[in-house]
Amino acid sequence: MVFQATISNEQTAALDSAHFDGEIIVVERDEQIQDVCRDLSAQKIIGFDTETRPSFKAGVTNKVALLQLSTRKRCYLIRLCRTRLHNSLLKILSNPNIIKIGADVAGDLRSLHALRHFHERGFIDLQHIASAWGIEEKSLRKMSAIVLGQRVSKAQRLSNWEASTLTPQQQMYAATDAWVCISIYEHLLKSEPLTEPKIEEVISEAGAVKRDATTHKRETTKAKREPHTTRVQATAKSEEHNPKRAEYRRRRHYRKPKERTFRFFRFVLFLL
Repeated sequence: MVFQATISNEQTAALDSAHFDGEIIVVERDEQIQDVCRDLSAQKIIGFDTETRPSFKAGVTNKVALLQLSTRKRCYLIRLCRTRLHNSLLKILSNPNIIKIGADVAGDLRSLHALRHFHERGFIDLQHIASAWGIEEKSLRKMSAIVLGQRVSKAQRLSNWEASTLTPQQQMYAATDAWVCISIYEHLLKSEPLTEPKIEEVISEAGAVKRDATTHKRETTKAKREPHTTRVQATAKSEEHNPKRAEYRRRRHYRKPKERTFRFFRFVLFLL
């Protein structure tokens, strides 16, 4: 099957919406994590996405609020604003034998790295491989429209993902975003690519960002430890350009002991 390279907004809007028809499980408590990871550890491929409460202030970015991990029949919505990014979840994200499919994976990983550092393995970004099938679009909405013939609704993208309770619309939106990544990937693999797809791990950008930040911090710390020009060094440098100042300092600091004693007693008598 040959996929079209691009699709217009009008053509996309005319398509039926994609909906996840499996089980949606909202994870808000620490005691739920063990069962979640037990199920995910048995999978060979899962869909991956994150959601963050939008900020409408310039320069302000909120922490990631939701991690979506989906199988073909079940999607877990892990509310990171209510529970921690547990070690057992990090093992899933670090397992190269469990393929995690997403779109703009580096951006999602960067958000998770802001919570905890981990070594991500086994990630594939649809944005990186779609071009092998001649697809030029990068948004998940349009890739779904081209490959599946269904559009992904983005109506809930700017909703409050830190709300006390996720609405049914939010849950469906979040689950569909993760699940549709699996569906797109599997449909692509059923077709002959035009070029050799780069089915490789996408550790790159998120890891590079963290390494750059660490390097910057290390260099800044090192710079702080480097000795600055001392007061004595600054004075010596100044005296090189001003001999009169040097002579004044010499005469002021190297008075004869008798002269210094006389000055001291004269000061004491003045106080009396």
